[in-house]
Amino acid sequence: MTRPPRIEGATPSPNIWHHPATYEIENRAADPHGRIEEAMSSVASRSGARFLDVGCGSGFHLPQWASTAASVIGVEPHPDLARLALRRTRKLSNVAVSVGTAQALPIADASVDVMQARWAYFFGPGSEPGLAELDRVMARGGTAFVIDNDGSRSTFGSWFLRGYPMVDPVAVERFWSTRGWTRIPVDMGWSFSSRADFEAVVRIEFAPELAESIIATHEGTDVDYAVNVWWRRF
Repeated sequence: MTRPPRIEGATPSPNIWHHPATYEIENRAADPHGRIEEAMSSVASRSGARFLDVGCGSGFHLPQWASTAASVIGVEPHPDLARLALRRTRKLSNVAVSVGTAQALPIADASVDVMQARWAYFFGPGSEPGLAELDRVMARGGTAFVIDNDGSRSTFGSWFLRGYPMVDPVAVERFWSTRGWTRIPVDMGWSFSSRADFEAVVRIEFAPELAESIIATHEGTDVDYAVNVWWRRF
C-alpha cells in the first residue's frame, strides 16, 4: 500500500492525530445507542447515495456508511490516519480514501449526496473556507451534516467548556443558524467497557490538570454527553 503524501494546510487534531489507538477506544464508547445516526436518518437517507466523510480519521465509520451507500469517500488530512482508513476498508469496493483538507476537497463538483463531518474542522467561526467547498461539491438536493460538542449542557459539555473556554456555544449556534443550518440536539453518551479506558480517553481529550480533576471526581464508566447535529440541504 502506498503511503499517502503529507499535505499542507491541515489543522492538527489534539487527540486522534497523536493517540489513534486511544481514539479508537473513544469511537467505540461514543453514542452506544446510535442516536447520531438516528438523527441523521430522520433528515436524509444514505441508501444508494454518494457519501462523503470529511475528516474520516482512521476510517472508523466508513464501513457503516458503505453498507448502504452507493459509494463512500473518506477525506483525511493526516497521512498516517488515511493509511489506517485505507487498510480498514481495503475489502470494500465502494470505498475510497483520499488525503485532503476540508477547505480543498479532492472531490469533483456536485458529486456528493450526503456529507458528514464528525468532530472534524467545522467548529463554527473560522470554517468558512470549508463551507465554500461544500457549496462546490454538494449535489443539488444533497444534505450535509456537522456533528460537534454542545457545550451548553451535559456532564461532558461542562468539561468541554472548562477545557476549551474559547469556544462560545452561543456564538457557535449563531454561526450555523445564520447560515441556514438546522440544529438537532442529541444526547448520545459515552459508555466505556472499563475504567482504564475511560481514564485513557479523558487524558487525550483534556489538558493534564483538568483530566486528572475529571478522573478524580467522576465515578464509573458512563458519561452523559450532548452533541449538536447540524444539517443543511443544498
